[in-house]
Amino acid sequence: MTAAPIPEIKPGQSIELLKELHILTRDGKLNQDTRRKLKQVYHLYHFIEPLLDEVTAAPANPADADDAPARDFTLVDHGAGKSYLGFILYDLFFKSREVGRIVGIETRAELVEKSRALAQRLEFARMAFHALTVEESIDSPLLPGTVDVVTALHACDTATDDAIRFGLAKEARFMVLVPCCQAEVASVLRRHKNESFARTPLSELWRHPIHTREFGSQLTNALRCLQLEAHGYQVTVTELVGWEHSMKNELIIARRTGAPRRNARERLEQILDELNLTDLRGRFLA
Repeated sequence: MTAAPIPEIKPGQSIELLKELHILTRDGKLNQDTRRKLKQVYHLYHFIEPLLDEVTAAPANPADADDAPARDFTLVDHGAGKSYLGFILYDLFFKSREVGRIVGIETRAELVEKSRALAQRLEFARMAFHALTVEESIDSPLLPGTVDVVTALHACDTATDDAIRFGLAKEARFMVLVPCCQAEVASVLRRHKNESFARTPLSELWRHPIHTREFGSQLTNALRCLQLEAHGYQVTVTELVGWEHSMKNELIIARRTGAPRRNARERLEQILDELNLTDLRGRFLA
């Protein structure tokens, strides 16, 4: 007897992949936890799908617009880990199309090998995985000189900044970032705390340790947004999923316009100076 279809599963989705990602149990069912995970997947895809549609659109030509082929493109997933995001995107979007490829970048060679094996088993032919650092990936001949989309899902601490640096170097049309566990700015605030007390009353915002951590996290993302705007990106910041699912749920979507916000770099420099964070000029002003 054929098992009844699961309403939450979209037509054509790979059941084997969903099991590998532990979204479906081994017997092909959803429980409360996996149903929540699937909801997160669809919610993130809801934001990324229109960007992928846009990059595949061929340039408008009134003479042959109806016959124009879809444009080929590259999506690079930085800090891919087990390539959870890349596999989902391929299954939901790339698999049904003849264009586009996904490249997963991850420093841990054992995870790269596992992802390669899974892609081969699922016959996801336009997926590639490389064991590279950010510095290596920027100049590596394994990647094109420019890319269309850069993603970084739950990239911890400075890994999100590394993905931004890669995206800027590759002139990415879009960057989709979900930061996680941001500690660098908080550590600099903490290191210069006594000096800051004598310098600005704003230091009260991070006087207590828990406030240092929380303020540092929010400040990090604000600085990232200014950095992107200073390099000609239009930035949207929104909530990825409800607080009941994850506390690390800020989603930053950057669209390259080529028109830098005029005062973004100036504001960035002023904030770093005012909050005694000049140690971080190299990261946010490079």
